[in-house]
Amino acid sequence: MSGDLLQRKNDHLDIVLDPRRAVSAVSSGFERFRFAHCALPELDLDTIDLSTTLFGRELAAPLLISSMTGGAERALTINRHLAEAAQRLGLAMGVGSQRIALESAANVGLDRTLREIAPDVPLLANLGAAQIHGERGLDYARRAVAMIDADALIVHLNPLQEALQHGGDRDWRGTLEAIAAVVVALPVPVVIKEVGAGLSVDVARRLADVGVGMLDVAGAGGTSWAAVEGERSPDPHRRAVAMAFADWGIPTAAAVRDVREALPEMPLIASGGIKDGIDVAKALALGADLVGQAAATLTGATTSSDAVVEHFQVVIDQLRVACFCTGSADLAALRHAPLIPREGGA
Repeated sequence: MSGDLLQRKNDHLDIVLDPRRAVSAVSSGFERFRFAHCALPELDLDTIDLSTTLFGRELAAPLLISSMTGGAERALTINRHLAEAAQRLGLAMGVGSQRIALESAANVGLDRTLREIAPDVPLLANLGAAQIHGERGLDYARRAVAMIDADALIVHLNPLQEALQHGGDRDWRGTLEAIAAVVVALPVPVVIKEVGAGLSVDVARRLADVGVGMLDVAGAGGTSWAAVEGERSPDPHRRAVAMAFADWGIPTAAAVRDVREALPEMPLIASGGIKDGIDVAKALALGADLVGQAAATLTGATTSSDAVVEHFQVVIDQLRVACFCTGSADLAALRHAPLIPREGGA
């Protein structure tokens, strides 16, 4: 099974690295909003404060290097580059699924070395809902956290991908109960993340009710895992079924706005189709506490930590200018900056 999983992860990585093959057919929705420009900011650009905290650790900017994965050898390199960049920039990092590392001898770069590389930033472990739903779910969850000395555990929800994937997990009965058990059992917070189809208000409320500590809406507009599975399939029938869902899901901007309105106290991550620092600013203004990027930096992650640092430094600089031109001295002020729906927008 581990060999099949490794091949699947390598296939996923190859496809995501070519955005023409994996892009969602729906937009993230951030283009439907624009900020009111402030022509008189009365601020010093260089003193704008982008800092925040996550799980008791300081962040230099409200950014999460979101979960990525790959085959064993490639993931070793990717995870090291991401961890080095996270430490240098003071950003949070979520690792890719730890299933292979838990079920085989290949740790795919997911061990205490990551904490040694990034001792000062939040590290988030990661398992799929199917893994915590199984009979070894609590054991897997505890081991995933301990493996990298994580500050929290991400449990990712991917029902659409599983439904379209050959051999995917098709029985999701009891998943909420399994999440509730993990929330109680773990000494660290549990973060629930969709993988590109978004979280609805109803699902967000149910997750909040069982004590989940944070939600990542991971909406439509970035990588389409339906399209990824369609691209992977050599079977024309399976490909046709999968590709019909390339535009499926709740756009990220709408998911953030709606979940924030319904759950004003729930910590939120916005991810899915975040193109640049202006999208980051819009996500924060719509209600996110943190903003994640994955596919946009994957090419750099396969190359060097310097490439990842350069990518996120551009995003940070864009976010800082967005704050400046909305008259926002810090993130608290940015959250109140006027955000205007474009005509015909959401």
